[in-house]
Amino acid sequence: MTDGLLVYGANGYTGELIARTAVARGLAPVLAGRSAGPVQALAGELGCESRVFGLDDPAAVARALAGSRVVLHCAGPFSATAAAMMDACRAARAHYTDITGEIEVFELGFRQDAAARQAGIVICPGVGFDVVPTDCIALTLKQSMPDATHLALGFDGRSRMSRGTASTSVESLGSGGRVREDGAIRPIAFGARTRQIDFGDGVKLAAAIPWGDVSTAFRTTGIPNIEVYVPVSPRALANLRRIGRLGWLLRLRALQAFMKWRIRKGVPGPSAAEREKAAVFVWGEARNAAGRIVTARVRVPNGYTVTADAAVAIARRLLMGAVSPGFTTPARLMGADFVATLPGATRITVG
Repeated sequence: MTDGLLVYGANGYTGELIARTAVARGLAPVLAGRSAGPVQALAGELGCESRVFGLDDPAAVARALAGSRVVLHCAGPFSATAAAMMDACRAARAHYTDITGEIEVFELGFRQDAAARQAGIVICPGVGFDVVPTDCIALTLKQSMPDATHLALGFDGRSRMSRGTASTSVESLGSGGRVREDGAIRPIAFGARTRQIDFGDGVKLAAAIPWGDVSTAFRTTGIPNIEVYVPVSPRALANLRRIGRLGWLLRLRALQAFMKWRIRKGVPGPSAAEREKAAVFVWGEARNAAGRIVTARVRVPNGYTVTADAAVAIARRLLMGAVSPGFTTPARLMGADFVATLPGATRITVG
């Protein structure tokens, strides 16, 4: 017996965390993916139904989604998988969510707003750490400063990445950084924009990165100028700038394939003990044309823990129904205070 939630990519590091969290929260998801052995083993352990299918045939995927009201898509890189799953969700009349942080996928979701409305479904990418905490900070700042013209967001976390996250990051290395200027997404070189930021744990050197909020925060707030920052050491900044100069090389498929192969040889992701110790400080700053500045901060658990808790909470909300169809962002769907309701998170402070 299922409750209408299907978790695709449940055999991956984050997908498994989400599946276990969903069951612990009293849900009965269908666990799905293309790897029969791991998916069926996890489903057997958790007492869930399993389905095994790939994403090559949209019509077949739509049939595999039969009975699903919400799909939580966890199989990246989403640049290669999101379009097929969005198409299938529209055909199956199932709400689409995923845990992407990829700007292109958010933009794809936005372009499908009209089609999603026609199908009567919600498309809400980025229901994990990418981009829930920063999206909630963005909406909080917009509410505090309705006339803001510039928005900077960022986070300070110390957890190592899962294999899936690292593989997705490899694909973005050759594309450089991204910011939003005057409403348009523009490329910048890695390491081109830096500043000193107190994310909540002391002032640190930080560099702009191509994080998903460059897309989503604009849809959430309408603020036309957006940047996202993370702390960097001087050595890391120098390495970022070297990467920027080698962008042409890092776009070579052979090199990316080799780097992904090396990643697959590593450990799946941080252990439960590592996640327990690795809190994240999230920060945002809004500025208006008069130069007035408002800042906001929140402290959350490890990003993978946030992803599991937030994704399941959003899936549960969609299962309840009574939501407006179309593209949306996590903060628009759940409210600016949503991040503060997650286990282990603090309240957002504004100053």
